Amino acid sequence: MALFSRPFRFPHLYSIPRPESQIKKAKRVERDSKAVAAAKKARKTVNKEKRAALYKRTEAYVQEYAAAERAVIDAKRAAKADGSYFVEGESKIVFVVRIKGIMKIPPKSRKVFQLLRLTQINSGVFVKVTKATTELLKLVEQYCAIGYPSLSTIRQLVYKRGYGKVNKQRIPLTDNAVVESVLGQYGIESVEDLIHEIYTVGPNFKQASNFLWPFKLSNPSGGWGVRRKFQHFIQGGSTGNREEYINQLVKKMI
Repeated sequence: MALFSRPFRFPHLYSIPRPESQIKKAKRVERDSKAVAAAKKARKTVNKEKRAALYKRTEAYVQEYAAAERAVIDAKRAAKADGSYFVEGESKIVFVVRIKGIMKIPPKSRKVFQLLRLTQINSGVFVKVTKATTELLKLVEQYCAIGYPSLSTIRQLVYKRGYGKVNKQRIPLTDNAVVESVLGQYGIESVEDLIHEIYTVGPNFKQASNFLWPFKLSNPSGGWGVRRKFQHFIQGGSTGNREEYINQLVKKMI
């Protein structure tokens, strides 16, 4: 019994030296956490400066739109005072909505739809008005609704139905970073930059338009409101160029 007279005591936990691997890991974690914190702080500073620049640019856009609108109003008043008429310049952009499916469409018109990326019914795209695009639209005019979109319509389309093409994938425009990742090299860093480039038909309109995935719209709320949908708009139908009246149709389809 003498062998068990003294109780066995385990060595204290803190008296055991820590393994070298744990010490190195602790130092590495501490170093990485400091690096992450520093990077986060730097990124926060950069984002703050970027937001300030984007806000200032957006304010400039608002003033630009207001000045253009005032210029048209002043020109109309001046023309009325002189007893003449003021004719606004033709729009540089049209919005095209495909309203007919694939049945009974000739091959040439199908090819034009592929070029315009209008592969589905109720899909829409922005198209720059040139001699070439005007000739193309003549081939599909009887299957589409065409018109001149307003700034309000463009903004609603982009914000409510806008998707971008990122690495051939359809990505929602929920963040300016989505736009900047693809169009930043062209000076388009935010959704408002994108809207401005589309509305003003800027020098990078082609890149901006191709970045936007074709808009997928719904049938108009309340229906098309016409007896013969595939007659021309001026004949009481829905196809062809309806000029500014496209805005009323698009707002029903968003």
